[in-house]
Amino acid sequence: MRQADAQPRNSRAGRANEFMGVPRPVVALARDLPPSHEIDWHSHPRFQLVYAARGVMTVDTRDSTWVVPPQRAVWMPPKTEHRVRTSGEVHMRTLYIEPAAAKRMPRACEVFEVTPLLRELILRATELPLEYDERGPAGRVMRLLLDELAALPRLPYNLPMPKSAPLDAICARLMDAPNDAATLEDLASRHGTTARTLARHFRRQTGMSFAEWRRRARLLRALGWIAEGRPILAVALDLGYDSPSAFSAMFRRELGAPPSHFRGTA
Repeated sequence: MRQADAQPRNSRAGRANEFMGVPRPVVALARDLPPSHEIDWHSHPRFQLVYAARGVMTVDTRDSTWVVPPQRAVWMPPKTEHRVRTSGEVHMRTLYIEPAAAKRMPRACEVFEVTPLLRELILRATELPLEYDERGPAGRVMRLLLDELAALPRLPYNLPMPKSAPLDAICARLMDAPNDAATLEDLASRHGTTARTLARHFRRQTGMSFAEWRRRARLLRALGWIAEGRPILAVALDLGYDSPSAFSAMFRRELGAPPSHFRGTA
């Protein structure tokens, strides 16, 4: 259930778009959000970096779902409609960047690994005055922040969402019940089509095979549950894995780290 908007931790109260006219290339805001909180659909005129200093956020766009675990960030172009949902308590730190200052950045949504240096730069940026001195130390912090941001690696934390029947219903079901073990043949039978047709449409609409899409859906659901503090064994079983070792092996293969690495941290 959506809760009333929480106030930012710093003194910059109000909605983010109220600050988009600040005459600086970067606007940095801090906001702490409670568990199970939702910021409804909206967009911004600037590029946006949404960073989870603590907790896990799910960022939905009209085309995809993006999961932002601790020490990760999602990048969005201007005017991208999106909503934000939290898993557990989230310390959200957001950068709003003018297009002229983001020429080295992608023009599509991405999830980035946040380096220790970038983390400190983001936290420092939220403490600076909105109209910081561009020629002084604050301006150097922001320029270094933009340099570090441009060098970040991209990560596979998105889940493309199909828009046509029956794939939209199938994907919604699999997201609600990630332990559903139905095969492609089972799903095709339920929806009056063939496995070959479903497989073709999955690839065309998501760019992924059915097996890849379901594995990614389970992975992203697991990230949220782990951030909420659920035991690794319970998460593995709830996702349909026979053992924690098989679950951990999937995590290492996909993300290069064990599940425990993605617990919420300050």
